[in-house]
Amino acid sequence: MKYLYEEVAYLKGLTEGLDISKESKEGKIIHKIVDVLENFADAIVDLEEEQTDLIEYVESIDEDLSEVEDDLYEDEDSDEDDEEFSYVEMECPNCGDLVDIDEDLLYDDGVDIVCPNCQAIILSGEDEDDCTCSCDDDCDCGCDCDHEHK
Repeated sequence: MKYLYEEVAYLKGLTEGLDISKESKEGKIIHKIVDVLENFADAIVDLEEEQTDLIEYVESIDEDLSEVEDDLYEDEDSDEDDEEFSYVEMECPNCGDLVDIDEDLLYDDGVDIVCPNCQAIILSGEDEDDCTCSCDDDCDCGCDCDHEHK
């Protein structure tokens, strides 16, 4: 915006060089126009500086927003990974609650599936033949073995 100041300075120089009096009607208006033009130049320079600051601020916000988007989309990606699991709904034989169980756990012999509500074993990871419970017929241990309790 340097050229605006140069143009206004040139007009001021012309009015002084032409010896235009500030006392005549024409001189008053010409000097007032030059003053107004100088105010316009100042305002435009101020606006340009504010616009530059605003552009920098918006760029900063854009960078921050980009980081937030990355975090959000990263979370969505991990949610999509969770959707790859398939679940089986089973009823707890002890409390009757419906429990979602990862299908992969159903076939894992080393894992006992426990009801999150009552802590009873829904499915035992042990083979039925290898059951080591030592309970009697009135037992409420929660094991699923088919043999008679001891």
